[in-house]
Amino acid sequence: MIHVTSFVTTGSAEENCYLIYNEENLLVVDPGNDSAKIQAYITKLKRNPVAILLTHTHYDHIGAVEAIRQAYDIPVYVSPLEQAWLGDPMLNLSGMLRHADMDDIIVAPAEYEFEMREYTLGGMTFTVVPTPGHSIGSVSLIFHSDNFVITGDALFAGNIGRTDLHTGNMTQLLNSVQTNLFTLPDDYTIYPGHRGSSTIGHEKATNPFFN
Repeated sequence: MIHVTSFVTTGSAEENCYLIYNEENLLVVDPGNDSAKIQAYITKLKRNPVAILLTHTHYDHIGAVEAIRQAYDIPVYVSPLEQAWLGDPMLNLSGMLRHADMDDIIVAPAEYEFEMREYTLGGMTFTVVPTPGHSIGSVSLIFHSDNFVITGDALFAGNIGRTDLHTGNMTQLLNSVQTNLFTLPDDYTIYPGHRGSSTIGHEKATNPFFN
């Protein structure tokens, strides 16, 4: 059985870093900031980290990548469309003028670039699907065996991701959600990049962007 904890909320943007784990191993999804806090949770869970998975590469989702990667000597997976964003503060938004109060975030290239297919890492199987629109390389991670999906900043409880940033596109995002998320069973839990969880069925019925 696979478990997920959504309680590692990081940074000023209150981004959700997810720790997904089975009896032995653990996946780190979107370590956005506060690496010590994330590591404390990992220590408490007593599982072996095997990989870092990124739904996209905006600064608030990658700020602790290097610290976590080095602490556990584990690889990073990212969309090929945003591989270059990891090392470019303007593309990952940390270098923008409105973020002058923060250090530029420069992350070394990811060891692996996602293909849109099924993966099994550390005994945990998930499917990567493209959900662009918030950013061009945004992906969602579907864990069919346990009926949940990590949606990054594509779909939130009662909302969708911003589309006014670089490569954002409202039409594309709405289509992404309808094509690759709303086709999932209604009882699937969604775990978004910010704020609380929901279900596919609840969002299909009530999300104002689709009703």
